[in-house]
Formats: sequence, C-alpha cells, structure tokens
Amino acid sequence: MKTSRLLTVLVGGVFCLAVMSLYRMLELMQGAELREHPDTPGGQVDNDLSRLQQKIDELERLLSDNNRLVATLRDYLLPHKASWGKGGGANVSSDSAHSQDGTLPGCRLANEMKDETDGVQLLDVYDLLPFDNPDGGAWKQGFEISYHGNEWDEQPLELFLVPHSHNDPGWLKTFDGYYQDQTRHILNNMLIKLSEDSRRKMIWAEISYFSKWWNDIDEQKREMVKRLVRAGQLELVTGGWVMADEANSHYFALLDQLIEGHQWIQRHIGVKPSSGWAVDPFGHSPSMAYLLKGAGLQDMVIQRVHYAVKKHFARQQTLEFQWRQSWDPSPRSDITCHMMPFYSYDVPHTCGPNPSICCQFDFHRLPGGRVYCPWRISPQPITEQNVQERALLLLDQYRQKSRLFRSPVLLVPLGDDFRFTDSSEWDAQFSNYQKLFDYFEQHPELHIKARFGTLSDYFSALRRRLSAAGSTLPTLRGDFFTYADRDDHYWSGYFTSRPFYKRLDRTMEATLRATEILFSLTLAEMRRFHGNGQLVAGFPAREHFQRLTAGRRNLALFQHHDAVTGTARDAVVVDYGTRLLHSILNLRQVLQSSAHWLLLLDKSQYHHDQSKPFLQMDDVISAQDALPQKTPLTLSDEPRSLIIFNPTEQLRTSVISVVVDSPDARVVDAQTGRPMAAQISAVWEEPTRASTESFQLDFVAELPPLSLAVYHVTKAAVGSAHRAQYTFYRQGNPPTVQSEYFQVSRPKGPEADAPLSLSNKHVQMWSSPETGLLQKLRLQSGLVRQLQVQFLWYGTTSNRDKSGAYLFLPGTEGGQLYKPSEPPLVRVSRGPVFSDITSCFRHFTHRVRLYHLDGHAGRSVEISNMVDIRSEVNRELAMKLVTDVANGNRFYSDLNSFQMQQRRTLEKLPLQANFYPMTSASFLQDSTSRVSLLTAQSQAVASLTPGELEVVLDRRLQQDDNRGLGQGVTDNKLTASLYHLLLEDRRGGAQEVGGASVEHLSLLAHLSSLSLCHPPITMVAPSNSQLPKLRPFLPLSSSMPCDVHLLNLRTLEDAQEAETPSQEVALLLHRKGFDCSSAPDTPLQCTWSAHEEVNVDDLFSPLRFRSVRQSGLTLLREDDEPESARQQQPPRITRLQPMEITAFRVEID
Repeated sequence: MKTSRLLTVLVGGVFCLAVMSLYRMLELMQGAELREHPDTPGGQVDNDLSRLQQKIDELERLLSDNNRLVATLRDYLLPHKASWGKGGGANVSSDSAHSQDGTLPGCRLANEMKDETDGVQLLDVYDLLPFDNPDGGAWKQGFEISYHGNEWDEQPLELFLVPHSHNDPGWLKTFDGYYQDQTRHILNNMLIKLSEDSRRKMIWAEISYFSKWWNDIDEQKREMVKRLVRAGQLELVTGGWVMADEANSHYFALLDQLIEGHQWIQRHIGVKPSSGWAVDPFGHSPSMAYLLKGAGLQDMVIQRVHYAVKKHFARQQTLEFQWRQSWDPSPRSDITCHMMPFYSYDVPHTCGPNPSICCQFDFHRLPGGRVYCPWRISPQPITEQNVQERALLLLDQYRQKSRLFRSPVLLVPLGDDFRFTDSSEWDAQFSNYQKLFDYFEQHPELHIKARFGTLSDYFSALRRRLSAAGSTLPTLRGDFFTYADRDDHYWSGYFTSRPFYKRLDRTMEATLRATEILFSLTLAEMRRFHGNGQLVAGFPAREHFQRLTAGRRNLALFQHHDAVTGTARDAVVVDYGTRLLHSILNLRQVLQSSAHWLLLLDKSQYHHDQSKPFLQMDDVISAQDALPQKTPLTLSDEPRSLIIFNPTEQLRTSVISVVVDSPDARVVDAQTGRPMAAQISAVWEEPTRASTESFQLDFVAELPPLSLAVYHVTKAAVGSAHRAQYTFYRQGNPPTVQSEYFQVSRPKGPEADAPLSLSNKHVQMWSSPETGLLQKLRLQSGLVRQLQVQFLWYGTTSNRDKSGAYLFLPGTEGGQLYKPSEPPLVRVSRGPVFSDITSCFRHFTHRVRLYHLDGHAGRSVEISNMVDIRSEVNRELAMKLVTDVANGNRFYSDLNSFQMQQRRTLEKLPLQANFYPMTSASFLQDSTSRVSLLTAQSQAVASLTPGELEVVLDRRLQQDDNRGLGQGVTDNKLTASLYHLLLEDRRGGAQEVGGASVEHLSLLAHLSSLSLCHPPITMVAPSNSQLPKLRPFLPLSSSMPCDVHLLNLRTLEDAQEAETPSQEVALLLHRKGFDCSSAPDTPLQCTWSAHEEVNVDDLFSPLRFRSVRQSGLTLLREDDEPESARQQQPPRITRLQPMEITAFRVEID
C-alpha cells in the first residue's frame, strides 16, 4: 500500500514537472514569435515582454520548489528503491528527455577544476617553464643549493637510507636468464645478510621474481622471509607482478598485474603493501596513482620526470605532493607522492646534488672491483682515520638535498640495476655506511639521525613531522609525459616501438578478459546445475584455472617497462612474444571447453578431450610474430554451427567474418531459423587476384550481453548470396583483375576522376580517386568536416645522437609527405553489410570501411592499416588526419584507456616533445564538432598544427640511442593497426572551458571503443550430422547501463587448496565518465545510470549472488568491507561514482 502511494506521489511529481516544462516551452515559443514579428507596436511588445518575464519568474519559482520536492522524494525513496521492481529508476533510457539544462543525467560537463591556493596543475607548469637548459654547476640540470648550517638546530635531519635492487623482468637478458644469473643470488644473499644485523633493511618490488625464488626455497627459508617482513627489515613495495610501464599499458592490465602480485603476497606472506616504488618507468601516469590508492597504498615514489619539471618542483619545494585525479573535486583519490629530484635512481644521483661526491659513497665501486666512478674519484673504505672527513663530506650532500623538501626527513635510496648480487657488495655497503651512521650518532652537534630504512619507515616519519609542524603537502593534478632526461632527448619513441607486440598485448588482454568471464560463469552454472555446489566430473576446472593463472602472469610480465614499451633486446622480445602466444592458445582451450559445456542442451553429453576439442577457433596464429589467419570452413547442405561469444556487457549488432569454401552461403539463427543479412566478398591473394577457393562471408549478428549465440551456415543455391561488387582505380595504368565470381568495373573518362563516395544511414564519406584516401565526412545531422588522411615519413637527425628504441629525434625537416613511386591501386567494394575503399601502397595497405548497421557500429568509420617498412633505413611511418576543426593548440589523449588528458602543443618545445602516449583514444574539438580517433593498440600521438592529429605506425632504426639497450630496432614485422574514426556534433555543454578543462569521451565513443577492444569471439563446431543439440547461453536479461563497464569477473584462488578455483569471484565494475555535449540525434540503444546508486542484483539479473562484499581493487581480505556493512539479501544497492572502479568479492548462486 505504502509503495503504491509513494509511486503515485512520484508519478504525480514527474507529471507536474513535464507539464511545467511544456508550459515553459510554450511561453518561450511565444517569446520567439514576438521576436520574429518586430512590426508589432513597440509599447505592446514591451508590455507583453514584461508580462512574459513575470510569468517566467513565477514559473522558475514553481520549478525550483518542484525540484526541491523531487529531490526530497528521491532522498526519501532511495533507501526504499529496492521495492520499486526492475531497474529501480536507477537507469534512464537514452531516448528519454534530457534534464532541464539540456544535459544527460549522469554525464559530466566539461569543467575546470579549481584547487586551493597551493594546488599545482601540471599543464600550467608547462606553460610557465622556459624549458631552457642552463648549466647548473655540480647539479648540471639544477642550481646551486645553499644553507647556513643552523637550519637543523631545532629539528635534526632524519635520514633514511633505503637499500634496493632494480630487477628488470627481461631487458638485455630474458626473465629466466636474469633470474638464473643474478636475481636468485640477490635474494639468497638478502636472507643471510639481513638476518645478520637487525639494523639492516631492504625493499623489493618485482613479485614475478620473488614468487619464482619462493618456489625454489625450502620451508625454513620461507619462515625467515616472513620473520624479516614482520620485523620491518624487508618491505615489499608496490607489490605488482612487475614495475609496470605507465604509457602504453591499458588499465585492465595495470590492475591485473597488481591483483596478481597482491594476491600472491597475501597468500604466501600475509601482508599488504603500503608504498609504491616506480623508479624506472619512462614517465608517470595518474591512472597508476589511482589504482595504487584503490589497492590500499598510501604513498608512492616516482623518478623519471622531465629534468626541467624536477628543477621547478625543487625550487618550489613541491617535490612531495598529494597527487589528485584531474576529474576528482574531492581529496578521495589523493596519494602522497615523492618525486626524486636528480637525474637517476643510482647511487651517484641519490645522496645529493653532486654525483662525483655521491659516487664516492657507492661502496660497490671500491677500487679493484668491476664497477668504477666515471668522475675518476673512487670511494674509500671508511676507517677511524678518515671517518670524520668522509662523514662531513656526505652530510653536506644530505643537507643540500634536504633543502629541496619541506620537512627535515630525507629519503636516500641506495641501489641500482641488479645490485647486491655478491655477498661482498652487501658487506661493503652495510659495514661502511654503519660506520658513518655511528659517527653521526656520536656527534649530536651535527644534528643528524641516520639509519637504514624502508619506504614505510620514511613515509611514517614524514607524516609525523608534517603533522607536528601543522603543515600539509600541496595537491597536484596532471601527468608526467613526455619525459626527457637531458637536452632535447624526449622519450616519445617507445610510445610506438615494436608496434606488432603492442597489438599482440591487446589481443592477449581481450582474450584473457573474455576467458575469465566465461570460465567464472561456467563454474557458477555448473554449481547451479548440480544444486550441491559441485562441479562437473569430467570438466578440467583445476587445469583450466592453472592456464588462466599462467595467462594472467604472462600478460602481467609484458606490462614491464621494457616489454610492452618495445625496449628490450631482440631475443628477449621473442621470449615475451612466445609467452603471449602460448597463453593465447591455452586461454582459447579454456574458452572452447567452457563454451562447450554451457551450450549443450543435454549436459550428460559433455566429454572433454584435450586432443580433439569439440569447438575450434575460426583462426590460427602460427607463430609469435605471425598475424592470425582465418581457417576456411567447408560448407555443405548440412548446417555448420558457428558459436559467437560476446565478451561485452552490451547487446551489440556486430559483423561476423568467416572464410568459407563457396561463393554461395547462407546464415540463419540456429534457434529461430531466421536468415541473417550477409554478404560474400573476395579473399584477395594479391591486390588484383581473388582466390577461387576461399571466400569471405560476413553476416550481421545480434549478440546479447555476455552471450554465446549459435548460427548455422550452409551452402546456398548458386547466385543466391549477396556478393560484393568491386571497382578498381589506378592513375595512368588500369589494372588487370582476376576475379571469376565477382562483378568488377574499371571506370574511364570523367567517372574515373570523380571523388569516391560511400555512405550509410549515419555517415557519408568522400575519398580521392587517385589515392583512395579519405577527404571529408558528412553526418546525417548535416555537419560536414574536412577530414583528409595523409601518410608521412620521419627521418632521424644528422647529429651524433639519433632516434632509437626509447628516443624520437627526428630530422630538422620534420614529417615529409609520403610520395609513392607509382600511383597506388585503389579497390572499392560495395555490399549490403559493408562497403570499403582499399589503397595498396608499397609500404602499407590502407582501408576505410563503413558498416551498413543501425547501431553505434554504423556511426564510425573503420580504418585499418597493414604496414611493412622492413626495406627502410632510419625511417618512421605516421598517419595524419588533417581536419578543419578549430582546436587551437589543444587536443586530448587518453591515459591507459582510463581517463582523457588535455594536451597543449607548445612552440617552445622541439617537435618530439609534443608527442604523447595514446592507449586507446585521442580527439580534437571546437565548439561545434569533435573528431575522435579510437585505437585498438597503443602508439604515439600528436597534434602539431591546429586541426591535425597524427599517429606513428612503425619505426625502423639502425642504431642504439645510448640508453643501455645496445641495439637499434630492426626486427620489424608485417604489422596491423585498427581504428574507429568518429565525427560528432557538439552542443549543449560545448562552452569552451578555460585552464586545464576535464573532458571525457562521449557515450558513443565509449561504446565504439569497447567493441574495438573486445571483438566477438568466433568458434566453429565440427561438420558432423550427429552433433549434440546446442542451445544459446544468455546469462543476462538485458545490457548493463552503457556507462557501466564490466572490467572483469575473475575467479579467485581457493584459500585452502592452491592452484584451484574457489567459489569466490572478483567482480570489477568501472563507471565511465562521459561527455554531455555530443549526444547523437538518434538515441543509443542503451540506458545509463542517472544516480550514483546502482542495484547490483538488477545489473546481473537473472544471475543471482549468494554474497556480495565490496573490497579494495586488489581484493585483499583486509580491504573487504566489514561484515556489519555487508548487504546479505538482495537488493544490494551500491554507489558507483562516475570514473570510479569498484571491486566486489562475490559468490554467484
């Protein structure tokens, strides 16, 4: 009764609101009529206008009362929302009205974040800095630091010397090579040497190595490790599987490698990391800071930041700050960050500003060893005779460094790459430093307390001192790209280096996520099917879980800052590639086996045969450096079953592409027998020769969220299938085309010179008949934009230092337009499912395609490139979009596919400094339009001139760039890259915002990016008439709101039985922030969340959860919400705020 009364009141309120809105519109229209008829007598107009004004004032007063009423109602109803039935009003359909200000509920208007007075916005810092590079004296890139000597009289200097060893999981040697030669010795010695003296400390970051070593040691040594950790002598910092790259890595993989590391630590050592340590990634991203904070870390250390930025921060004493997310108005996401002030994390650059002095305190470089000081002054062993002179020399460096910070607590790292391998190095460092520390302690007049420490020791002392002084750290927003370590040496090359493997990384990521989700759903279905929580006897759940674990770890390993970056030696790259390929193949087995069980109508027919799986993939990857090749299907009158898995949480209309052995084929929905729209296209063995054996069959599939759909393909009557029609162009040299099954034309005369045009319901595009390259786009709304595609070559500089794996050092001439030696072959294909234009140049094949679809897939232009620059010397190939968008010097690129970051192209910087990383999206905009380029692989992006956007496709460089790799980049492959290009109208929220405005992708761009990064997965059942009956698997009754992304559904390891799946699943949801100003004319077929509260049970209906418990992002038990806060019974309402990722530990019923 109460519910119906509430609903009546609510409906009444909404009705009043609608009526008033209509009334107001009528009044405004009346005002518009008055404006259109200026011949009305003046006094009359004034009279009417003032009456109208009064009415509007009255209406506005009523409206605001009404809004207050609705707000009160909403506040009252939210706790009772569960009883509202499905949806609970939490989701607003996209075809419902916009709210009063014309914006979509739940979307984010662009706004400039205003901070308190000491807030720092990095974009403003870049505007401010001259980026000159004067000689700073002993600290080359800094300045002379002075002090009086009495600064520490009241507050003595508190120094923490933090021993560390930076272990790259692959770089010059493979992961296993380094482990055998160095890492295991470091860790073995660590156990012995730390146990000898309780004052000794050490930090360790890379769990990939630590876990491998753990497997090699006995139980007694494991107990010693736990003892050292408990005593605070050994601290595991960050706790990730690797020290991840922060430019090219996708946030799924960044979080996954953190989860893998944290779960391992929790299981084996029982602690939780509290401090981050990232001293070698080449630039730093706030996305990583967000993930660390969400994983429960409080503090972090970063190192590789542009030398001019370091100098500026040192002058301002802002090297320590609260790093805040650009989009977050609250301090909720803040994490305390310490930026190391000098050139490197090695000993010469960490004790103070003068490397020639600091090097004398790296006791691994004592005379007679393998390593020496380049400044030609060697360290001396500390003796009673020299301890005073040595201690005072070192203290002077400590004091100078301390002047760069706001507190008298000082962090000094002690270590370098693969340090502390030999026990002699442990002895040299620890015993000599201990003598210096003892001297300081015996001389209180020096006002220094020095000891070995960990990051936790340092940060807790820092907090103590800050709070005693009543001072706080400044806040900072922004990111630290693009990094330069000296001169004009910008590290923007690695944003693209080894693009083949950057693409493979994302294929692996999509495969892992899809497999995680399907495996978790399969186990839940099996337990439900049996009713007693047991799994199916023949299903190899434990083996599959081990394959998943290996897949997680290989993807995690590849996020290392010398792996996905493309900055390792050739043989190491092959090792990474082989690991990725093996995992993709193993994960496919899990997918096939899970899908097999889920699809069977009669589950008793399930039989697992590893050597002969029931389902096969529709393509084959033959080697770690080969592109996937479709396997041709043999068709007959007997239907072949195609199984399509949609790994996204959205209902989607997708074009599925398979290769068949007949030009006549039909596809029907296996359940209903309904024929699907399809087209047959040629498989081009050469640009002008079509295969006579193989044909490409593309059909339109309607795929419910997370579903396995079944389609039947059969041979059809001759000529019954829609075949694509082809037109060929080539200036001055008409091609000879071999194609017996397809209609081919070669236009002549004026027709051959007319612009090529393709269109669908949403978009019309025009291309050049000479090159086939795009020239302009027109939307259904009437918006027309020039949008030319060009290709460029970049060479390298004639100076001594040239481009290499890390650095981009282009020649002074900049990018030169690609000029083919002969006109390209242009092939236009037209069909009912898609139409496209392919341009065949010597170094690349470029294709633009339009899909004839109603959904969001029809709104973007698909661009694909197949690049091969193996014939070139010191050249890089880029693709450029030239538009008439008036974006000035601003554009946006994404950070780790998690958030968009404003970029400003600055004249005062060299060309290479204006390139930024793009993981999955970049856009240009002005007040009326936005052009977005969405990408399926990470690469470098720039907007060097207003209206232009360019991406670097591949780089081939013959020399080392002197950053330690010792080789160029010459292992290029035939490399594919894939994009969606989106032109959108902007209105409503399109006011230009000053300063560092925060922008998001539109909902349409989010959906387009989702389908690009997570394509449907096609499997094929055997061609056999005795097939068991298959039934589609439809786990969700409807799509999730389109601003809620199912990041993962990851089965957790059983707490009792190792390497075995538990009943618990990590559910990770990401609520995306989306832009308001570009809502499409025709609505999207999905809903979005109007409120921050979401009913988790509704999202996943009809799936049911036995328990739902919110946790930290890495699902550590101690981060779980308390039992008292846990919602035992549905409906479980949780708060998902825009931009936030939320993690739950769930059991699926």
